[in-house]
Amino acid sequence: MIFEGKTLAEKIRQSLGNRAEAVRQQLGRAISLAAIGSTEDYGAHVYLQKEVAAAEKIGVKTQVFEVNNQTQTADFLQRVEKLSADPTVDAILIPRPLPAQLAATDFADKLAPHKDIDGMSSANMGRLFLCKTWSEVTALPGFVPCTAMAVIRLLQYHQIAVEGAAVTVIGRSSTVGRPLAHLLTCQNATVTLCHTKTDLPRAVKDADLVCCAAGKPGLLQTDWLKPGAAVIDISTNWYQNRLCGDANETELAQRGISYSPVPGGVGPVTLAVLLENLVLSGERKCKEIL
Repeated sequence: MIFEGKTLAEKIRQSLGNRAEAVRQQLGRAISLAAIGSTEDYGAHVYLQKEVAAAEKIGVKTQVFEVNNQTQTADFLQRVEKLSADPTVDAILIPRPLPAQLAATDFADKLAPHKDIDGMSSANMGRLFLCKTWSEVTALPGFVPCTAMAVIRLLQYHQIAVEGAAVTVIGRSSTVGRPLAHLLTCQNATVTLCHTKTDLPRAVKDADLVCCAAGKPGLLQTDWLKPGAAVIDISTNWYQNRLCGDANETELAQRGISYSPVPGGVGPVTLAVLLENLVLSGERKCKEIL
């Protein structure tokens, strides 16, 4: 079985234009998105352009502030604080990776959680990791990291039950691996969180589901997996002039292992979830003014 994400992404995005228009009529202006993006990482820069274009397509007003390895940390932090305090800005997006000098700052503490549509602020992360159950996650007032939530939505869409399942998450980033492991735990999976320094054959051999987000082409070997296991490949790598994940799709198919493709799996759902959060930020602003 192939866990494609394009159909789900389209389903999520179908109503967003109408919802954004309803917000515009109530606020008297379009939903406003401000993005702070690095020009140092080509992949992140291109993906941010795609996110901005998708937002504009549903009627969102966007503005992008570029940063690089010459950007002063004080200027960056001041920008985050200013956008967080600006009542005309409904949502803020700060894609990673950032230049090293900016990534080392405490910008996540200064990012307003109600505008943080990718769930990266200290407040949103803290609230997420205080959750124990899925009902607590769905009741959060802020936002959850979009890629991690996209994996959950993809599993739900393809009716892959995780309660009671043994799940291995490869990748410990704060944007994907760690929040995803926690979301799966809140859905009553038994989760092993590991990384490229782990004994991976041992870590995945008994897993019912492997979620791979290490960003290493060819990392996950199909002969490590038990029969009947499934793979959600989250990474998007540019390797040998093509996009691929961390697993070899041909080998997975040959062994009869269900998997999500790269591209066309988690990626489209991540963008759809981000747009959904963007519209939700505007809808919450409407409730504030009632």
